[in-house]
Amino acid sequence: MNEPLLPGGWPVVHGSPVGNDGPRMLINTPEFAADPHGAYRDLRRRFGSLAPVELDPGVPATLVIGYRTALRILNDPEHFPADPRQWQKTIPGETPVLPMLEWRPNAIRSAGNAHTRYRQANVAAINAVDLHGLHTTVERLAMPLVNTFCESGAAELISEYAFPLTFAVLNTMLGCPPEIGQDVAAGMAMIFEGGVNADKGNAMLGEALLELTALKRADPGDDITSHLISHPVGLDDLEMVHQLVTLYGAGIEPQQNLIVNTLLLMLTDDRFAGDFLGGALSTRDALDEVLFTDPPMANYCVTYPRQPILIDDVWLPAHQPVMISMSACNNDPAVGTREFTDNRSHLAWSAGPHTCPAKSLAYLIAQGAIDQLLDALPDMRLAAPADQLSWRPGPFHRALVSLPVMFPKSPPLHV
Repeated sequence: MNEPLLPGGWPVVHGSPVGNDGPRMLINTPEFAADPHGAYRDLRRRFGSLAPVELDPGVPATLVIGYRTALRILNDPEHFPADPRQWQKTIPGETPVLPMLEWRPNAIRSAGNAHTRYRQANVAAINAVDLHGLHTTVERLAMPLVNTFCESGAAELISEYAFPLTFAVLNTMLGCPPEIGQDVAAGMAMIFEGGVNADKGNAMLGEALLELTALKRADPGDDITSHLISHPVGLDDLEMVHQLVTLYGAGIEPQQNLIVNTLLLMLTDDRFAGDFLGGALSTRDALDEVLFTDPPMANYCVTYPRQPILIDDVWLPAHQPVMISMSACNNDPAVGTREFTDNRSHLAWSAGPHTCPAKSLAYLIAQGAIDQLLDALPDMRLAAPADQLSWRPGPFHRALVSLPVMFPKSPPLHV
């Protein structure tokens, strides 16, 4: 049966976010952070695979919560490009989420030939990382951190372990000295929070990465930054800054959250809890399950349709954000209940031309970080009930406020 047409030949609108007169769900709230899966179920019941939301008050977007719909969009860059510049013209410069979404000359925010150029340089630089050497780096950096709290019998694993380890490993891979890295970390944290300091964080981040670029142009090494600089595409200083923004953005917050969310699963699920060394399921199994059920970047992979387009009987407006909820799509009941072990069909790494090129590095770092910690302190347990842990608000991430743990006091380990 043919689609009914409006005068002028346009298909009839069916429950479209374009003309949605009701309130949109604001996904940058403590309430949403406390129960996102309940919110996704409510949105799915009301709207199907495409839901009208606000990323911040007054910033409308369409949240994709259907798995097959997400794959269709992610694999169609012609109709769903990642370049936000037309949208950006309509958004006030002080909008808190803008630093996470604004145009940058990098692969995530570009389309066509520009995207190809930036991605080529990034893939080559990432592929130059020695995985064996990276594993050794994680081991070398993890144990001194464990030694700072092992004698106390308690720790807060985000601030005392996951963040400093992730940060130090990434700085090593990018050849970034600690004094520059501190400004990078502070600026990136402000951006991810999406609050009033996001613009300040954006400026701090840019200044620090320009300094790192200048350092590596003058004194290159065997690191990702130097490999980006030497790539034949010839990245200029501005382009270098924004390639590094992408790498730090993907390498600090999401990596930290992947480690922490996986530790939470392993500390609370009987399949993992108890005897970690003799458990039936491995750390890699736990990582894959978290990437399905609570991925560290819950909502992202943003695109901006070139023109109004009809998807699943919903008109999506031109130049308005269409954001993939990897978390909701992974758990879409329309694709059935799935086993997580050895299953890589989740969307946590995105899909299509913008698929994350560093997933092997991310797996290696997260698995090494978790294994080093649990090998050293195998009797670790939560210091608070899991249902009393708090999640940080934000439209993009799935991030705990803290992860307090207890364990028998242990002497420092040999480093």
